[in-house]
Amino acid sequence: MSAPATPDIEVRTVTEAEFADWLKAVQVGFLRPPVVSEQYTRDLRANSDLDRVQAGFDGGRCVATFRSFAQQLTVPGGSALPVSAISAVTVSPTHRRRGLLTRMMAADLSAARERGEVASTLIAAEYPIYGRYGYGPATWLTEWEIDTARTGLDPNWSRPADGGRVDLVDPAEAAKLGPEVFEQFRPTRAGAISRDRRWWDLATGASRRDGPWTEPFFAVYRTADGDPAGIVAYTADERWSDAKLPENTATVKGLIGLTPQADRALWHYVCSIDWIRTVRTGYRAPDDLLPQYFPNPRAARIVTHADFLWLRLLDVVRVLEARTYAAEGALVLEVIDDSGPAAGRYLLEASGTGARCTPTTRSAELTLNAKELASLYLGDESVARLLALGRVTEERSGAAARADALFRTEGRPWCPDMF
Repeated sequence: MSAPATPDIEVRTVTEAEFADWLKAVQVGFLRPPVVSEQYTRDLRANSDLDRVQAGFDGGRCVATFRSFAQQLTVPGGSALPVSAISAVTVSPTHRRRGLLTRMMAADLSAARERGEVASTLIAAEYPIYGRYGYGPATWLTEWEIDTARTGLDPNWSRPADGGRVDLVDPAEAAKLGPEVFEQFRPTRAGAISRDRRWWDLATGASRRDGPWTEPFFAVYRTADGDPAGIVAYTADERWSDAKLPENTATVKGLIGLTPQADRALWHYVCSIDWIRTVRTGYRAPDDLLPQYFPNPRAARIVTHADFLWLRLLDVVRVLEARTYAAEGALVLEVIDDSGPAAGRYLLEASGTGARCTPTTRSAELTLNAKELASLYLGDESVARLLALGRVTEERSGAAARADALFRTEGRPWCPDMF
């Protein structure tokens, strides 16, 4: 239980003159050295709306931070929802448990609703924090480590068998081709979020965060017709055994393919690079086909499996109407939301092409908290599981099975990006 808010700590948006100190406070909250370069400060300031940058001030000292920005979230069916993405959330260790996050969160969610943003997203550093604000984990991730010698791939492989090709490109070309590939990919994967120009500048080194930078390698997969259909970025270390044998690891920073053929070709390429004995895949979708691309799937072992993108619904009607559903049917949901915006009883009339959602006085068939609806929304959770966990109440027999039939998706949602 948080302690009561301290009235002499002021919570408000920051001014231009306070931005550098705000950014240093972010560093403190994330246990990084509280030193920020002028260049990085200017770069982040140029990409921040001060109306969406909050801080807690105690005697003029910044002791809490919070930032949000506009984002688009792909939902089942391919539509993109306008959402508020939350980042840089910290409270200095000297001021914890005083209600500062609660005050900043309330202000941001209220402003998001006024802007017409229908939901809020974040990446949770700690699992227990955000459920009390109505957020639920909406996507999960898996990372594999691949022993390239055990994959069973053809050691003489030199190019894709489908007539395509893989080309190394420089950062400037990656910055041009990457957005073209990603914008074709984004509508196809529920959970994907928008990438702005700054994202690509940081990924290709045109802009730099503070700290060490390793220039990635970039490779593009082109179809037999020459069209770019996939891109991978990776780095490699330099390790040799005492017997002068290479033991290098390639770390994938990102891999996007528009087809299974593109994915397969890029993974085969990375796993066939001379001297690379281990590949770290980076964060992938939990149902990624990756291990099955190898004759020996056991060559890929899971090293990370965790929640990733968290979602908070602000406008239930618009959100439920935005996605498509796996079946046709109707369902009455009672949504409990202690902090307000999602609370109500809703009639969802769904089909494979869309849906209609309206407030209703009909008897509820399922009762659940806003955070549970958020976990269900992109298709990554099931009502049957939540029912077994005691997190959903089935008010009418068969409603849970009907809800699962509606919300089910062909594949699990995936958010490729940290923010």
